[in-house]
Amino acid sequence: MIPSPLLQARGLCKRFPGVVALDNVDLPLHAGEVHALLGENGAGKSTLIKVLTGAYQRDGGIVEFQGNPIEPKTPADAQRLGISTVYQEVNLLPNLSVAQNIFLGREPKRYGFVDNRQMRRKSAALLSRFDLDIDVFRTLDSYSIAVRQLIAIARAVDMSARVLILDEPTASLDDREVEKLFTILRQLKSNGTAVLFITHFIDQVYAISDRITVLRNGARVGTFEASGLPRHKLIEHMLGKELQVLETQKPEKRTQVGGQPPVLELRHASAGKAVRNLSFTVASGEAVGLSGLLGSGRTETCKLIFALDRPDSGEIRFGGEIVQLKNPRAAMDHGMALCPEDRREEGIIGPLSIRENIALALQVRRGWWKPIGKKQQAALARRGVEELKIIAPDIEKPVEQLSGGNQQKVILARWLATEPRLLILDEPTRGIDIGAHVEILKLIRTLGARGMALLVASSELEELVAFSHKVVVLRDRAQVAELEGDAISEENIMRAIAGASS
Repeated sequence: MIPSPLLQARGLCKRFPGVVALDNVDLPLHAGEVHALLGENGAGKSTLIKVLTGAYQRDGGIVEFQGNPIEPKTPADAQRLGISTVYQEVNLLPNLSVAQNIFLGREPKRYGFVDNRQMRRKSAALLSRFDLDIDVFRTLDSYSIAVRQLIAIARAVDMSARVLILDEPTASLDDREVEKLFTILRQLKSNGTAVLFITHFIDQVYAISDRITVLRNGARVGTFEASGLPRHKLIEHMLGKELQVLETQKPEKRTQVGGQPPVLELRHASAGKAVRNLSFTVASGEAVGLSGLLGSGRTETCKLIFALDRPDSGEIRFGGEIVQLKNPRAAMDHGMALCPEDRREEGIIGPLSIRENIALALQVRRGWWKPIGKKQQAALARRGVEELKIIAPDIEKPVEQLSGGNQQKVILARWLATEPRLLILDEPTRGIDIGAHVEILKLIRTLGARGMALLVASSELEELVAFSHKVVVLRDRAQVAELEGDAISEENIMRAIAGASS
C-alpha cells in the first residue's frame, strides 16, 4: 500500500490580472523523497511554492499537510507547521552576522539574554556539515552568493522542517558544494524529510531525485518516476515539443580586419586581491568566454572591465586607446554594458514596470536632464519584449512579478537598448530554464553576427564550447590559459582549470 503524501496540493489555482499562473495543479509530496519540480520560466513553479507556503493566497484548490487541510497566511505560518523554503535569491539579512541569521527568531538564551557563545558554537558546528569553515560573527554580506546560499540551506535544515523546499539551491555552487548538499539531502531523506527540489540542471535532477513533476503554462503536465523517464522525454514534456538543440558546430575563429584594433584589450591588468594578470582581447563580432571554478575571478573580471573595480597595475584599452574609467557611468559612455550575475540585487528594480526597467540604462546614459518620454519608453519596451520573447501580460507589469528567466531577459533588453559596442554577460543562463537557455545562447550568436563584442562569464562548460571564439580560463583569481579554435573543448578547459598540461 502506497503511503499518503506528507504534503498534498490538489486543484490549485492562482490568477493575476491577465495571467492564469496556476491552473488546477496537483502536487503529491511524500516523506523521505526528493521530488524535482521542473518547467520553463513562467511555467508556474515559483507561484506554486509561494501558494504552498502562504506568500500568495490561492484562488482555488486545497493543500493538506499530514492529512489535514492547511491555510498558511504567511511563510512564517508555513514554517511553524514544518514547511521551510530557501529561495534562489537568498532572503536573509545581509547586515546581520552569519550566526544571527541562522538563529534569527530562535536565538539561544541564558538568563534571559542571547547566549552569543552558544550561538557561535552551534552555528560553526552546523556549517561544518557543509564543509564551511567561516567566521560566523562576520556579517552575511562579507561572503559570496554561494556561501550565503549554503548558509540559508543550513538554517532551513537546522529548523527541522518536515518539508524543505529548495528553489534553485545549486545555481551558485561549484561541483564540490553541490555534492556536499546532495549528501545532506540524502541524510534528510533517510530521516523522513520531504524535499521539493526546483532546478534547471537536468543532470542534478537525475542524480538526486526520486520523482519529477513537470509544469507548463501554469498546468501540471504530469508526475513521473525519475528512473523511468528518459531525458529527451522530460525535455519534451517541459517544452511541449521536441527539443530544438542549439547548433553544436564551433564558431569560426575571428581575425582582425583592416588592421582595426580589438574593441577591448587587457594587458597584465590586476586589481588587488580581486583578480590579477589578465591579458586578452575581445574583437567586434567575437564572443569570448570566461571560465573557472567558483571564486576563480570571473565576476571580478567583469566588474574590473566595467569600472566597478579599479586596476592597480597593467592597462585596459578600449577601441585601441588606454582608458582609466572612474565609474560604470564612464564605462557606459564608452559603449560598455554589464548584465550582472545577481539580477535581484544588482539588476532589476522590482517595483518598477518592465517599461521603466528597460528604459533605465539608456536614460542614465543620456542624463536625467534629457528625459525619455513615456511613448519612447514604451516603444523600447515593446521591442525588447518581442525580440527576447519576454512573457508578460503587458509592459506595465512590475518586473518583480516576472519569473527569473523573464527578469533576466528584461535586463538584457535594457542594455541592448543602449546599443553597446561591448556586452559583458555574467552567468547569463544562471537559473534559466532550458527553453530560455537556448534562446539566450542563440542571442549571443546573433549579436556577434551583428558585430557586437561579447565577454561571457559562465560556469557551464558546454555552453562556452558552443558559442565561444576563444575561452579565457581563470584559476585562483588569475588568468592561467587562453584556448582558441579546435583547442576549445570541455576536457581542455577542465585541464586548464586543474593546472594540467593540455
